[in-house]
Amino acid sequence: MDSLLTLIDRIHPVSDSLKNSLMQMLRRDTFPRKHWLLQPGQTSDRLYFIEQGVVRGYYLKAGSPQGDGREVTSWFMREGDFIMSIISFYTRQPAHEYVELLEESTVYSITYDQLQHLYQHFPEFNIIGRVLTERYYVLSELRTQNLRMQTANERYQQLLHDFPAIFQRVPLKYIASHLGISPETLSRLRGQYRN
Repeated sequence: MDSLLTLIDRIHPVSDSLKNSLMQMLRRDTFPRKHWLLQPGQTSDRLYFIEQGVVRGYYLKAGSPQGDGREVTSWFMREGDFIMSIISFYTRQPAHEYVELLEESTVYSITYDQLQHLYQHFPEFNIIGRVLTERYYVLSELRTQNLRMQTANERYQQLLHDFPAIFQRVPLKYIASHLGISPETLSRLRGQYRN
């Protein structure tokens, strides 16, 4: 929990009363690899902070040339990141995506209602929430922009820059899906940069 409190305190100083409320509300869980934090049809009700582990978000692409239901990896998150299904969490509607742990992972979480309680009772938490929302909105837009504007090579380089240990922690097929390329193209790219 120290890493979470430190991260929050760096954004804005945290009062003792807010810290105490957070410590009472936060739930700590350790889940096995391949555990789903969310599946389509469920409403995202928890905001998670990753203490240890790697998580991916993905959806099933219907009617793809590879056959109905091909997995498309949208994002990866790791230690120090917050995760949720943004649309489902904020609209309170059922999700369309899966959120899956790729390693045994330890996470802290609070519910949507607990988050709203913190916003209502601790003005400083509104600042923290706004900064985190801005940060993750920019990250989401950058991902979308990179998929549209960068070459496969540029997307590969960006991913390595952002997540240097990704090949040690994430299966190649998920990385290829995230980059929007085939596993064979990914293997060729990796080969170019090993030489």
